[in-house]
Amino acid sequence: MQAELKLLQELIALPSISREEQATALHIEKYLNAHGVEAFRIHQNIWAKHPQYDPDRYTLLLNSHHDTVKPAANYTRNPFSADIEDGKLYGLGSNDAGASVVGLIHSFIHYYNRDLPFNLILAICAEEEVMGEHGMRELFPKLPRIDAAIVGEPTQMQAAIAERGLVVLDCIAHGKQGHAARNEGENALYKALEAIEWFRTYQFERCSKIMGPVKMTATQIQAGTQHNVVPGECSFVVDIRPTDAYRNEEMVDIIRTELAQKFGESIQIQPRSTRLQASAIPVDHPLVQAAIAVGRETYISPTTSDIAVMQIPSLKMGAGNSSRSHAADEFVYVSEVEEVTQKYIEILDAFILLMKQKA
Repeated sequence: MQAELKLLQELIALPSISREEQATALHIEKYLNAHGVEAFRIHQNIWAKHPQYDPDRYTLLLNSHHDTVKPAANYTRNPFSADIEDGKLYGLGSNDAGASVVGLIHSFIHYYNRDLPFNLILAICAEEEVMGEHGMRELFPKLPRIDAAIVGEPTQMQAAIAERGLVVLDCIAHGKQGHAARNEGENALYKALEAIEWFRTYQFERCSKIMGPVKMTATQIQAGTQHNVVPGECSFVVDIRPTDAYRNEEMVDIIRTELAQKFGESIQIQPRSTRLQASAIPVDHPLVQAAIAVGRETYISPTTSDIAVMQIPSLKMGAGNSSRSHAADEFVYVSEVEEVTQKYIEILDAFILLMKQKA
């Protein structure tokens, strides 16, 4: 059996739900050691560096994650059985992002004893699915300086050159409770609707050349206690998908200022988090050019990854299809697993050539 397929089946068989990844972390560490790679561990994050590492050289990171979401409730098979049927390998984490993990591991092993014109670091992380405090958020500041990254996520081995960030706003519209029959009070629900209309129509001044405008969508609303009481408070939620035109903190400050000017203090907003920044890598970056040189298509990813934490030029690319992620009976095609390492090596060989030409 091909090494990548065997390793992926072994990883699937070891439950690795976010914050419970001890078994897969240990397995990956032992696997690297068995292939002559000195591996380091920080919590459940496993990383290694090329033996010719030089702090003065350019450094490329190969990164993916070995944690998974919890199994969907409507699974019809054992999510940890790693069965192969009709050319499909089933199992939780097979697609997101196990196939990419085994491909990056074997690509790193492939180059481990070869001369490279740059540094190469491998990091297989935990807690990516929950953006946890002991995943890439903790590991990245402890790694040597990183100049760029290939991040393994299911993209059908196409090259995602940008991904939107995420900000979720919890909003409250304040009014004054009163009796509906006597036309009393100030209806907070109406104020919320006005604010939601503002979110629907507002256009930020700057527009990303790659991702277009910032997208803001009201997704939840709640108000009222009974039919004859004018609500004095209405809460609603706004989902924002930022672009690289703004830092999240700057964008939230603009929203607060605009709402204050239009609604005074009657509308309050609170972001749940501002750490999931949008990111983009220039099309003329050597990583992107290497991907294009071997026939990969570029596109903008609608999903987030650890790129949001790292905030360095990153190419998101890996085996599998994002539509299968987090779904019941998750699977990856056996052919995708069998081809993943070679496709990574093709891009890395093209990148090596470009870096030699620049030297």
